Amino acid sequence: MKVLLLKDPKDKESGPDPYVKELGLYGFEATLIPVLSFEFVSLEDLFEKLSHPERYRGLVFTSPRALEAIKICLRENSKNEVEEIGLSPQGEKSGNAEKLAEYICSREKPRSSSLLFPCGALKREVLPTALKEKGIPLESLTVYQTAQHEHLQQSLSSYFSQQGIPASIVFFSPSGVKFCLQHIQKLSGDSANHIKFAAIGPTTAEAMEAAGIPVSCTAESPTPQDLTAGLQKALCPQNCILSD
Repeated sequence: MKVLLLKDPKDKESGPDPYVKELGLYGFEATLIPVLSFEFVSLEDLFEKLSHPERYRGLVFTSPRALEAIKICLRENSKNEVEEIGLSPQGEKSGNAEKLAEYICSREKPRSSSLLFPCGALKREVLPTALKEKGIPLESLTVYQTAQHEHLQQSLSSYFSQQGIPASIVFFSPSGVKFCLQHIQKLSGDSANHIKFAAIGPTTAEAMEAAGIPVSCTAESPTPQDLTAGLQKALCPQNCILSD
């Protein structure tokens, strides 16, 4: 049973992407198509802020690209190449902005020093608004911009012409919905009604619903295991393990 994953491959990952690997364990044939491209911006401003850690109580990350911006910034401004920045993550299992805001508010005191929030140009205001309401200062800095991947349309066309209509298509971001939906509808035609559309989380599910896409399942948390479990329920109601 074929599943189309609208996401980039795992960065610097040896072996298969974890989503492809996990789905494969249950008989799903998963294919990745990169949807987004990124341009890093304001790295000089970011380095200036990182050069004064005493100003900030901590860093807040809600995307891998923000962390990548930190690494690029440090490599470009340090004599020694920095591969890992040695941060100790907390709240990494929150899963979405709402839960992350609750976690931060449960740990941070109002009117303390600011948290630094490197983010994308398309960030939602859920986290900043929630922290502001609790009096927890958050300083946002846009460090990357999002655009459609230059080969997206060609990759989608090749997939549908060579592999046919997938049993399920998984969206990993609201931007993915925005950039892919029109192409998918054109390529799938009347068969779109037979595709089970899935979301990696509630924010993406909301974007899908707003675009008129029926959401067959939403992963409980953005992990390969939870996505696979959701797809099993949507595609194989008896929770069976597929086989060739």
